[in-house]
Amino acid sequence: MRFSGTDSYVATDDLKVAVNAAIVLERPLLVKGEPGTGKTVLAEEIARALKAPLITWHVKSTTKAQQGLYEYDAVSRLRDSQLGDPRVSDIGNYIRKGKLWESFTADERPVLLIDEIDKADIEFPNDLLLELDRMEFHVYETGETIRAEKRPVVIITSNNEKELPDAFLRRCFFHYIRFPDRDTMERIIEVHYPGIKQKLVEQALRIFFGVRDVPGLKKKPSTSELLDWLKLLLNEDMTPEMLRERDPRKIIPPLHGALLKNEQDVHLFERLAFLNRRGS
Repeated sequence: MRFSGTDSYVATDDLKVAVNAAIVLERPLLVKGEPGTGKTVLAEEIARALKAPLITWHVKSTTKAQQGLYEYDAVSRLRDSQLGDPRVSDIGNYIRKGKLWESFTADERPVLLIDEIDKADIEFPNDLLLELDRMEFHVYETGETIRAEKRPVVIITSNNEKELPDAFLRRCFFHYIRFPDRDTMERIIEVHYPGIKQKLVEQALRIFFGVRDVPGLKKKPSTSELLDWLKLLLNEDMTPEMLRERDPRKIIPPLHGALLKNEQDVHLFERLAFLNRRGS
C-alpha cells in the first residue's frame, strides 16, 4: 500500500513520504498544520488512493476515549428488564460499538481518521495509548477481546490547540503540513478550477498573501478560504484589473467576508484604509 497523491489532492513530496512511512511502520500518522490546510481531506484522499474504506471519528470537547471503543447502555438494559424484554438476557444487545471497534473488525483494511484530537480533554490521547499501540482492547461486560486482524491506517489530525502527551507522540509518525507556497497554491487552484485565467490567479494570490502578511492579523486566511474567495470572484466576473485597484479607500479586498472571519481583522483593514487616506 503506497500513497502518491490523487488527481484531486496536491500532496507535496514530504507529505507522501510521511504517509508511506506511517503505513510501513504501522503507526498512527499525526498531522498538524493551520486550520484549512487539508488535514481532514488528506485522510479521505488516502482512503480513495488505497481503495480502502474510510472510518471517521470527529472528536469534540466532550468526547471520551471510551466512546471510540464501545459504550455500554446500562440504562436501556434496566428499563427493558423492568418491561420484561427478553433481550436483557444477552448483554451484547446493549453494547454500542465505537469507531475503533468498527475499524478493528472491518473486512478490508480501513483508513481510520481521528479528527482534531486536540479538542478533547488532555487525558484523551493517553487513554488510547495501549489500544492504538497493540490494536486491541478488552470488553469487560462480555469478557471478549477485540483485536485488529488487519491494522487500520490511522490518521490523527491536530490544530495545535493544546500540547499532546509525550507518550502519545512517541507512538506516532509526525508530519506538519506547511502552508503552501505560491507555486503549490497555483497547483491546488488548478485542481479545483481547471483552466482558470492565470492573470486573475496572479492578482488574487498577490492580494491573498498580502492579507496573510498584514501584522496583527488575528486569523490568517487559509487555503480553503482562498478557494471560496476565488469561487466568488469567478461568480462576480471579477477581472484582474478590478483586483489591481489601488484606491486607498478600497484597501480591504472585495468580497472580504470569505477571507476575514472576525470583526477585529475587518477593523484592522479599516484602520489601515483610514491611515492610507490620511497619508494620501
